[in-house]
Amino acid sequence: MGFFTVQRKPYIHNKEKTRTVTYRLPVKLVEEIETEAMNNNISHNVMAKQILEKYIQWDRFADKIGMIPVPKKILDTLGIEMSSAEINEIVNMIKPVIKDAVLFIKGKYDLKRCIETLEDYMRASGMKSDHRIEGELHHFIIQHGLGMNWSLLTEQLLKEIFHEFLPNQNIKAQTTEATVIVTISLGTDFNEHEY
Repeated sequence: MGFFTVQRKPYIHNKEKTRTVTYRLPVKLVEEIETEAMNNNISHNVMAKQILEKYIQWDRFADKIGMIPVPKKILDTLGIEMSSAEINEIVNMIKPVIKDAVLFIKGKYDLKRCIETLEDYMRASGMKSDHRIEGELHHFIIQHGLGMNWSLLTEQLLKEIFHEFLPNQNIKAQTTEATVIVTISLGTDFNEHEY
């Protein structure tokens, strides 16, 4: 058995050409962007780029696929009383919604596009997620902070998504009240951003 170092799987953008564009914006909007950029210790150009990227990757699709923002406290409260049967029912209801969303946003439904869409959703909703590679193993880490029932739901949903595409693959999970780590062997060359 060899030793592998754990590496993070970054969301890599190929070096893209850039071009300078000028927009006429209300002063108040520019001031808000500059203030937010200063609070985040980044340039207002980087802040504007992040805002536009979030719009292109997620926000422009959110209305079209029926997404509505829900305060975290509501989800936290709803999760407290969920039974195992209700978790199963919710997972079964969510799976076709995810498939429709991936088809609409990415134009095709496969494992890579599904993972990438889930990553886009988590980034847009403020959840922390990470993808780490350890040799052939890929660790998908989600930190939601919504309690054990949401962790169990997330674990079950991720396992079912992986089983849909890789039915014979062994999947392991580690779950706490705030975090879910799902581990699966996808090989050393798997990259959900290359398809």
